[in-house]
Amino acid sequence: MRNFVVTIDGKTYSVGVEEVGESVGEVSIAPAKVAEAPKPAAKATPANGEKVLSPFPGLIKNILVADGATVKKDQPIMVLEAMKMDNDITAPCDGKVTINVTKGANVETNALLAVIG
Repeated sequence: MRNFVVTIDGKTYSVGVEEVGESVGEVSIAPAKVAEAPKPAAKATPANGEKVLSPFPGLIKNILVADGATVKKDQPIMVLEAMKMDNDITAPCDGKVTINVTKGANVETNALLAVIG
């Protein structure tokens, strides 16, 4: 018997497959218990400032500036990986940056990445 973990429509299953010569064996599927990682606490967003939103879903591959750093317009502040391509996320204006995501986080379209104020 060989065991596999399969994810279908966001649900994870543990699948056991038994080899039986040239005939197809019976396949059993049971939901697997997968622990979810705790979500980080949301940071307070400054009341005023320019929001930096994710243009598409992806993975925060790298954060290029420290939280609280002063940035210039068009300066890269983080790298968003989507479809195996690295995309620089740049500051839309000059100011002090507040980072709202962590390296390795998966984000959706329009997720708040940072605020420049």
